Amino acid sequence: MLDGLTQGQSVMLATIQRPGGRLQMTEHTLTYRGTVYPWHCDQMGHMNVMWYVGKFDEATWQLFAAAGITPSYLKAQRRGMVAVDQRLSYRGELYAGDVISIRSAIIELGTSSIRFVHEMQRDETGEHVATSMLKGVHIDTVARRSCPLPEELRVSARKIVAADPSPWESWPPPRAFTG
Repeated sequence: MLDGLTQGQSVMLATIQRPGGRLQMTEHTLTYRGTVYPWHCDQMGHMNVMWYVGKFDEATWQLFAAAGITPSYLKAQRRGMVAVDQRLSYRGELYAGDVISIRSAIIELGTSSIRFVHEMQRDETGEHVATSMLKGVHIDTVARRSCPLPEELRVSARKIVAADPSPWESWPPPRAFTG
């Protein structure tokens, strides 16, 4: 099902109307595809937690770019995004050679903040192996304080806000994305 897709492409898993142009729970943005290499594994033989965080971080920047928060915007406007809350739920182990993907969605768009979720799966089996939920704050990098997201970014980001964020209200959340 994912053949021919590139990072950052939106995938729809069911034919559903999009009220207000927002993502349905069964939609997501593919933000990462990769492989677990032997050097990602620890003495117990599975992927070490630091690599989960790193792969989720790469997915974050793909999600931000899909929302219009690009490196060129951040540099030109002297803005940044900082993580103020990050939660991880490990559900399965990954081993060297596993091919994985991450699907993501924005679940809350505040004045100067974005709350979003990533789900990682083992592609060969479709097994949900980890979920990460984060809150990022938009900052002025000169003043070193939060500042509102510009309206043009809010319009762009709204297009990838999940219509139903309820699956992620409890922790750890159940799997919400499939495919």
